[in-house]
Amino acid sequence: MFDRALLALPGARGAYALTGALTLARALAVVGQAWALASFIVGVWAGSSLAAEAPWLAAFLACFVGRQVILAAQDAYLDRYAYARAHELRERALRAVFAAGPRLTAARGSGAVVADVVEGVDSVETYVALIIPKMSAVVIIPLVLLLAIFPLDWVSGLIALVCFPFIILYMVMIGHTASDEAARRHAQFQVMSSHFVDSVRGIDTLKAFGLARAHSARIFAVSERFREVTMKTLRIATLSSAVLDAFATLALAAVAIMLGFRLVDGDLAFFPALAVLILVPEYFKPIREFAADYHATLDGKTALAALGELIAEGEGLAEGASPEAAPSFEVAVQAPAAPEAAPSFEAPAQSPAAAAPSLVFSGVGFSYPDFEGALSDVSFSFAAPCKVAVVGASGSGKSTLLSLIGGFADPTCGTMRAAGALTPTLRTPAWQRRVAYIPQDPYVFHASVRDNVAFYRPDATDVQVREALAFVGLDGVVDALERGVDEPIGAGARELSGGQAQRIALARAFLARERDVLLLDEPTAHLDIETELELKQHMLALMEGRLAFVATHRLHWVADADYVLVMEGGRVAWQGTTSDARAAGVLEKLGGAL
Repeated sequence: MFDRALLALPGARGAYALTGALTLARALAVVGQAWALASFIVGVWAGSSLAAEAPWLAAFLACFVGRQVILAAQDAYLDRYAYARAHELRERALRAVFAAGPRLTAARGSGAVVADVVEGVDSVETYVALIIPKMSAVVIIPLVLLLAIFPLDWVSGLIALVCFPFIILYMVMIGHTASDEAARRHAQFQVMSSHFVDSVRGIDTLKAFGLARAHSARIFAVSERFREVTMKTLRIATLSSAVLDAFATLALAAVAIMLGFRLVDGDLAFFPALAVLILVPEYFKPIREFAADYHATLDGKTALAALGELIAEGEGLAEGASPEAAPSFEVAVQAPAAPEAAPSFEAPAQSPAAAAPSLVFSGVGFSYPDFEGALSDVSFSFAAPCKVAVVGASGSGKSTLLSLIGGFADPTCGTMRAAGALTPTLRTPAWQRRVAYIPQDPYVFHASVRDNVAFYRPDATDVQVREALAFVGLDGVVDALERGVDEPIGAGARELSGGQAQRIALARAFLARERDVLLLDEPTAHLDIETELELKQHMLALMEGRLAFVATHRLHWVADADYVLVMEGGRVAWQGTTSDARAAGVLEKLGGAL
């Protein structure tokens, strides 16, 4: 059950060395404890007074207390080490997920990613805290005790030596089967997690179309598959633990029987027989303890492998390491010419860091690993202030275009310029610090109202947070809460309606005024018309002075935009100003297609 990936963890070799030293000290304490206890009992049995044998009793108590102190120190150290490594692993996984952007969660499923980052890391923490001391104990304690048993009674030492490798061999044999089942269980758990998240997201739609009851049967089927795989894994782990324990018990019984016969025959003295009888259970104890934690180590090993894959895939996507997704950019000497129908908005003559946001795409394309041509030959040129309506039917490439603009994904071809500078990717801190993103379903964190609103500005004051809440019309709602801006919201706390969640997202963007690129992806798709029209006024106010892109299939947004991009099949089918769109009858054609 040992995974070599553990050796790659920071400080792993030091942890193994320290644990090995403490385990060796424990083993020596066990030998001293057995020797002192056997000497005390034999002395009393021979008629010596308790006072005369008191030093042996004191030595036994000292070894016993020392052993417990060493064990407590080892557990405390490994708990801190496992927590630190798990914390680092979770941070690295989250960085990989955020760096890779929506492509990673789309490929693996958001539920599976959350399961790996949350429960998977917890399993790894348990695994690290268990496997290091268990492996050290299995290797060191039997070896030290065997060296103590052989001088006392070579027959018992031989029995212990012969039985131990058979137990290890059996562990290896069942380890492969159990590991495979654990991997299947983990895969089924990821499927169930993703299915659950999708079901929760779509519950309103299912209820609206009367499909909730039928969908419950699918939820039951997915849960049953996970239950069956889990029970099979538990059965293997439990039976394996029982068999390992039985092997150790039989070996102990064989030693005890041989000691009894030879003690009765007079071939063995009382002291070595008693000392060996005390040592042999300790000899097999590491195997018994390992068997007791067998299932936990299985889950941890599987979770560690899954996290390694998640991090490698996320970092690979972030760095463009995948050959299929590797960008091939042209090197342009000067800014690409804007397409014929695209107006050119001149940016102020300032340094790129201080300049108003400007963005130029020329022949930009993007492909998913399993979908070629998600975007093809996209060209435009914009600079703030400008409100751009990106319209088109579902699947036309609106959200993918916003992913490129937000730096969540990298193009596979074409050139891009941001603030006048040629760049192969917008996945840079300098650009992403300028972007505020409002999706269809804004995520509300399990935190206070203040922390949710101050997402982009953690240093914001209460006055600033309340100003943002007042701007989006949530001040009255928040004031009515028992704890005001300190009231917990999100999963497990006070739930918000769809409109209130959108207002929280708008308040975040209002508070982060330095973020001058605003991306809205179907921001009112799931709202009723009254709420949509009210929120629209707040959104339009946020767009003032910014470079704003609104991906939508609702045409009333076009009337308030400065420019229109019509997406169709991953291409820009038409682009121009709002007045040009009206004159060309584009909106009427779109109205029939959407």
